Amino acid sequence: QVQLVESGGGLVQPGGSLRLSCAASGFTFSTNAMSWYRQAPGKERELVAVISSDGDSTTYADPVKGRFTISRDNAKSTVYLQMNSLKPDDTAVYYCYARPYRGFSRRDYWGQGTQVTVSS
Repeated sequence: QVQLVESGGGLVQPGGSLRLSCAASGFTFSTNAMSWYRQAPGKERELVAVISSDGDSTTYADPVKGRFTISRDNAKSTVYLQMNSLKPDDTAVYYCYARPYRGFSRRDYWGQGTQVTVSS
């Protein structure tokens, strides 16, 4: 059973930092790319960052480049999102995403989400 469990969200002032974590289980974490998405109220879910299975390659959405860093610890089956210089526009529910093989095809899995609120 695939599980993705996010943690680390909360309320932070503009300019502050948060570190999100996503603990994965039920699949071979070290052979799968991992992603973070976010969804703000009234908006569609959007990709924030992606990290390759070995952690050597990362991709970021333009709004977060230079402020957010995605990383992973394959020994702990955990992916992280370090968020610095947070802005009110970063307020959203943040989701962890994986698409591992289940049998002969890949399936989409999402965590339950963690709320990030940036406000003074």
